[in-house]
Amino acid sequence: QVQLVESGGGLVQAGDSLRLSCSASGRTVSSYVMGWFRQALGKEREFVAAIGWRGGTIYYADSVKGRFTISRDNAENTVYLQMKSLKLEDTAVYYCARAPFSTGTFARLSRLNEYDYWGQGTQVTVSS
Repeated sequence: QVQLVESGGGLVQAGDSLRLSCSASGRTVSSYVMGWFRQALGKEREFVAAIGWRGGTIYYADSVKGRFTISRDNAENTVYLQMKSLKLEDTAVYYCARAPFSTGTFARLSRLNEYDYWGQGTQVTVSS
């Protein structure tokens, strides 16, 4: 079993920055793909970013490319999402997730059903 706990969410103003963390326990996630997804109120959960086990494979949704940075610290079993230039439309619950493989294509890593463990989410609210 893997437990994922997100933290770092909060209320910020448009243009601000925020860093989310996803801490894993139970079993190491260092050999697996980790992803960030988000779900806005009334909308479907959507892909944000994913990172392969070594950090060499990274993908972003077009909506966050250039503003968000995903990274990982395998020694700490933690994945991060640095968010800059936040927009109102970034408001959502952000979830981290683990996929049961080490790397892959954008098509695969951006699919929700490829991930088998999920955190409980952390709320990010961006105000004007």
